Amino acid sequence: MRKLGMSIAALGLAAAGLAVPATAAQAATSAAASNHCNDIWPGRTGKVYAYDSTYCNGYLGSTAGNDSNWDAAGGGFENDGDKASSVLNAGITGSYDIVKFYYLANYSSGYNCLDASEFFVDNLSRNTFSNGINMNNNIRSHKWVDSCDRFMH
Repeated sequence: MRKLGMSIAALGLAAAGLAVPATAAQAATSAAASNHCNDIWPGRTGKVYAYDSTYCNGYLGSTAGNDSNWDAAGGGFENDGDKASSVLNAGITGSYDIVKFYYLANYSSGYNCLDASEFFVDNLSRNTFSNGINMNNNIRSHKWVDSCDRFMH
């Protein structure tokens, strides 16, 4: 009976040993991916940046100004509505350093904000607009504001 107990214990330790490297490898991959936003941080350029994929991959565009329609030319983003999966705020800290993103063009419907001190959101699917709609691939306009009552994380 003692040999059976020791065999079961050894088998359990071996299984745990196999599970730990897989978990550690997954964590390392995830950490490396989330650090890409840090890796490409441009410094305080005074611009907002948007990316097609999570973790600031797939550059869509950037602008220092407001953009009332991410699908129209002239505001900084063009044909980029409903594409952003991550965003970066490199605004100059002080007045109007918060980016307010909107669900619809012309700064309407739901919104959510990114403070300059937060730097970026590497995965918009973890956030919703004030109207409850998920933000991933749903931004259609943005503007710089001085205050906001709702912030992304």
